[in-house]
Amino acid sequence: MSTIPACPVCAMENTYQDGDNYVCPDCAHEWPVAAQAEEADTELVIKDAHGTPLADGDAVILIKDLKVKGSSLVLKKGTKVKSIRLVGGDHDIDCKIDGVGNMSLKSEFLKKA
Repeated sequence: MSTIPACPVCAMENTYQDGDNYVCPDCAHEWPVAAQAEEADTELVIKDAHGTPLADGDAVILIKDLKVKGSSLVLKKGTKVKSIRLVGGDHDIDCKIDGVGNMSLKSEFLKKA
């Protein structure tokens, strides 16, 4: 089995290594071998407002009132959210809040329960 990764642009698997780069013959995309190794080593670590690492399935509590953009709804301080899911991006927590529905929250407004 080949350890050369598929192309990140077109997802084709017939890539090859040329010196310090991987090359995709289908879309002509080139990317460095070292960058691929660094991405594999780094793991997404999301921390709450107090610096405690969070994991999928954790329960968290809101530490301040949050207005929901596009509605008149306000999530109150102290609201407990169960079974969070960590995602990348600006709003790094996906969850379901009782009575509200699916939400994306920033970890800086949460503490681990």
